Amino acid sequence: MNPYALSILLSSLAVGTITTLSSSHWFLAWVGLEINTLAMIPLMTKMHHPRSTESATKYFLTQAAASALILFSTIMNAWTTGEWTIITMNDNSSTLMLTIALAIKLGIAPFHLWLPDVMQGLNLTTCLILATWQKLAPMSLMIMTNHQLNTNLLVTMAVLSAVIGGWGGLNQTQIRKMMAYSSIAHLGWMTLVLSFSPNLTALNLMIYLMLTSSMFLMMTTLNSTNINKLSTSWLKAPLLASSMMVTLMALGGLPPTSGFLPKWLILQEMTKQHLGAVSTLMAMSALLSLFFYLRLSYAISLTTAPNTSNSNMTWRMAHNQMQILPTMIMLTTMMLPITPTLLAMLN
Repeated sequence: MNPYALSILLSSLAVGTITTLSSSHWFLAWVGLEINTLAMIPLMTKMHHPRSTESATKYFLTQAAASALILFSTIMNAWTTGEWTIITMNDNSSTLMLTIALAIKLGIAPFHLWLPDVMQGLNLTTCLILATWQKLAPMSLMIMTNHQLNTNLLVTMAVLSAVIGGWGGLNQTQIRKMMAYSSIAHLGWMTLVLSFSPNLTALNLMIYLMLTSSMFLMMTTLNSTNINKLSTSWLKAPLLASSMMVTLMALGGLPPTSGFLPKWLILQEMTKQHLGAVSTLMAMSALLSLFFYLRLSYAISLTTAPNTSNSNMTWRMAHNQMQILPTMIMLTTMMLPITPTLLAMLN
């Protein structure tokens, strides 16, 4: 892609998200979401492949439907209350429609079906943007309106997302689809605690962004898109492959990695709210997700590649644009000891 066009599209993505994050008026927030969607579609179609065109079409249709629903719900709210500000969604029907629209935008179950298919048709860099940056604006709107959203609906969608996110990734061989189901499961954890402690949702979102970013950056460096390609990565870069294994454990929520922190705090908050059954179901669904992360880890470290590699083992990686990767790997593994500091910052 032309560097000038790429810079304009990435700038538009940034402008769209910042507009939504900084707005207090529903129309401005909606405009930010639209700029985001329209900047994303050319990035999706830059591969000139039928699968990427299909992904861009599916993405456009779902996001357009969600945007229309957001606009409709905010107009209905303005009609009944006379207010356009984000924090005054007092009409029940409008709030219900807004929750559904934002769930479609994010890919929360049962509105998740577009996400795995769209991610499978994209290259790894565009997948990284879709799985991380594109979650910021809709999730910020959910956090801003958390006190007005229907708690029962959020908890139901959260449990569904965690179960479907774990179940859907079990039989996948394509890593992009696995990461899509991983994203759905993590969104379920964020949605679960949204009504009770939005600070924990923000913390979970921050850690999810770091874990997913480091995972996609490592996949891009190793050029791995399925399990067979991943199984040869140990020969190419042993240190990076072992780092990917630790990152996968962090995504699964195993201590002492950073991924354990949000799950631990969310389950603690749920038990404080006397939601023992929901907590148990969420913890069991996390085991489903952990299974396919372990499967990937097994493929990386404990299996022999199905073909013979004739390349010499490199003692260091070639210089590339991944200077941020060591920092991301450190953050994915080392944040548990600074839990009190993070909680103090959020409160």
